[in-house]
Amino acid sequence: MDLLSLAKAVKDRAQEPFTDVLAAARIVTDPRLPLLLVLDRTLFTPLYRASFLAAAAGSGVLSCLAARPCDLESIAERIGCGTGPEDRQRLRAWLDIGVRLGELRRKEGCYRLRSRTAKALARVANDPVAAALEELMRFHVPALRDAPRMLADGGRFTLSDQDGLVIARSSLVVRGFVEAAIDRTLPRAAPVRLLEVGCGSGAYVRHAAGLNPRLTALAVDLQGEVAERAAKNMAQWGLADRVETRRGDVRTLDLQPQFDVVTLHNNIYYFPPEERVEVLARVRSFLAPGGTLLLTSSCRGGRTLGIEVLNLWFEYASFGGPLPREEELLGQLRDAGFDDVRAAGVVPGQPFRVFTGVNAHAGPVGARPAPPAPPAPLPQTAEEAAS
Repeated sequence: MDLLSLAKAVKDRAQEPFTDVLAAARIVTDPRLPLLLVLDRTLFTPLYRASFLAAAAGSGVLSCLAARPCDLESIAERIGCGTGPEDRQRLRAWLDIGVRLGELRRKEGCYRLRSRTAKALARVANDPVAAALEELMRFHVPALRDAPRMLADGGRFTLSDQDGLVIARSSLVVRGFVEAAIDRTLPRAAPVRLLEVGCGSGAYVRHAAGLNPRLTALAVDLQGEVAERAAKNMAQWGLADRVETRRGDVRTLDLQPQFDVVTLHNNIYYFPPEERVEVLARVRSFLAPGGTLLLTSSCRGGRTLGIEVLNLWFEYASFGGPLPREEELLGQLRDAGFDDVRAAGVVPGQPFRVFTGVNAHAGPVGARPAPPAPPAPLPQTAEEAAS
C-alpha cells in the first residue's frame, strides 16, 4: 500500500482503534501526509477525471452511453475491443475506474453516464469541446511533461504525433469566430470560386456554401485521413457537386490564379516563420486580380494559457513554428504582396485574430471580370459587433 492510500485510510478511520498504534502514529505524523492529501484533492483526482473523460469521448463511449445505458458487451463492440475474456476484464476495470471517479454509474449490469460533465461532453453539439479535452490530454500535456527530456535528448514532435481528426474536431471550438469572419468577407450574390487551405472537417466550406448558393470550392488538407473525412462530409451534406476535396500541400499545389477567395483557418503556424512570406505569396498567386485572402489564427500576446501551451508544442515540433504575433503576421502579408492588409479581433481581449488582404495585381486583359469590392472591416469592439 502506498503512502497516499495509507493516509486516506488514517483519515477515514480516525475514530477507530488501531491494533498497531505505533504504525498509525508514524503515518499520521509523516510530514508528507498533508501534502499528499492536498495533491490528491487538487491534482491527482482532477487529472484522473480529465484523462478518463478524454478517453471516453475519443473512443465513443460517451456517445454510446448518451443514447442509452449499455452493458459491457455493447461497449466492447462500440470501441472495437478484443473478443477474449481478458480483454473484457480489462475493459471492465477501466469502466469501473470511471464509476469510482463519479463519471459513470453501474446498475443492473449496465453502465450509464452520471456526472454533469460526462453528460455535457456526450452531447453532439459539444463534440468540439470534447475534442479539445482530448487534444489537451494527448498533445498539450506531453508538451509540458516532455519538454526537459526533449531538450536533453534532442527529441522533437512530428506531424504523426498529432491526430489530424482530433485537431479538425477541436478546432471547431472557435467556429463562431471563424464563421463571423466568413460572413463579413464572402460575396453573397456573384459566383465565387473558393480555395480553402487546411480544410479540416470541411465545416467552414459548408458554411460559405450556405451563404452563397453560386459558390464552388476546392478544399485541401495536408493530412490524407482528414481530407478523406472532409470529402465524406461533403457528400453527406450534398455538396460533392460543388466542392472538390483532396489531399494537398499548399507549397506544391499547381493551380491557376482562378480563385476569388482563399481561406486559411488556424493553420499558419504549421509553416516555419521563415517560410510564411513565401507560403503567403504562393497563396496570393492562386487569387484572381482583386481576390481576397481571409486568414484566421490565434496569436501570441494574450492571457489565454491554452494558447501559450499550444505555442509551446509548436516550439518543440520538427515542423511549423510558434504562433504568430499580430504585427509580425501583418508584415508578412505585406511582404507577400498583399494590399489593403488588415487585422481585427472578434471578441475584445481574446487572442483570436482575423486577417484580410487583397491581391491587387492586374492580370491579362480580358482574363477576368471586374474584381469584387473589398470586404467590410471586422468590428473592433463588442459594441460595433452588436450594431
